Amino acid sequence: MADQISCSNNYFGDILLSVDARGLTREELAAWVRLAAVLELLPTALDGQLRRDAELTHFDYYVLAMLSESPEGTMQMAKLAARTTATLARLSHVVQRLEARGLLERIPCPGDRRATNAHITEAGWQKVQQAAPGHVTFVRDNVIDALTPDQITQLTDITQAILRRLDPDASRADMYRWYDSLESRGETQK
Repeated sequence: MADQISCSNNYFGDILLSVDARGLTREELAAWVRLAAVLELLPTALDGQLRRDAELTHFDYYVLAMLSESPEGTMQMAKLAARTTATLARLSHVVQRLEARGLLERIPCPGDRRATNAHITEAGWQKVQQAAPGHVTFVRDNVIDALTPDQITQLTDITQAILRRLDPDASRADMYRWYDSLESRGETQK
């Protein structure tokens, strides 16, 4: 027999959900709803902090940060789209806006005449440098410091397990494994 979960909601009234054997247990539902809440609340909070402090969206900042960490501050647009998990259309729109503000520029790709590179400008580099301390403080205050060191390790393990389902062939791993092994790339965390 299916478990039944009763939900009360002012707009819809009482709802009785039937959960079959493949449905979610109460514990699973509680975990899922909390994850969904984080997925909804965190992007808005990140955008709010960066808009207030640096006049950037979180995605704007992420694009500039990825460029600032790439060799010579330059990355091919297709690779930048993959690194930021954006479609080329979305990235092109954001790059156009950032270019109009003088924070980056599009330049021909010397190795492939069909491709375009994005290059962070000095103003873009300064914007990242100005925005980074507040952004890191926000991330630390709202995510990292809310967790114990063991929970940070668990969070990495949990997100990796989910990513194995969402990206089974690891075709987007370039985006989420960027910081996995700084030492193996001859770098250290700043």
